[in-house]
Amino acid sequence: MKILLPFDGSPVALEAVRFVIRMAADGLQTSVVLANVQEPASLYELMVAHDPQVIEQASAAAGANMLQAAQALLDAAGLSYEVEVASGDPAHTLVDILENYNCDLVVMGASGTSALRSALLGSVSNEVLHAASVPVMIVKGAPQDSVDTPE
Repeated sequence: MKILLPFDGSPVALEAVRFVIRMAADGLQTSVVLANVQEPASLYELMVAHDPQVIEQASAAAGANMLQAAQALLDAAGLSYEVEVASGDPAHTLVDILENYNCDLVVMGASGTSALRSALLGSVSNEVLHAASVPVMIVKGAPQDSVDTPE
């Protein structure tokens, strides 16, 4: 089974990587497409840089750097993976990557934003969930401990 594993460097994205590793350890024959999507350059960045290639190279380097923690976990687990760093709208770009690599499943972290914020702004995981043509597994992060306030 080929799994698209979007990775943004967040703790919940690391949890999604660990979840895929656990599935493989439990016997699921899998390969992974580890993906990072960089936001497109702003108009200001394009005007200041004067060279779009410089921005593209910086974006690709930032994406590759972002993936290092996930790659280290996958390497340690002995899982095979491909890497894709792309630029664009995250949800739409992830769906394009999903289709280009013929993935069978998406495993991604959910940011844990409130229901109201998610309804108003949307979230990448929510958009991918609705746009993907394959099953999408959303991995939630561990609930954060509440901070006790002094009385």
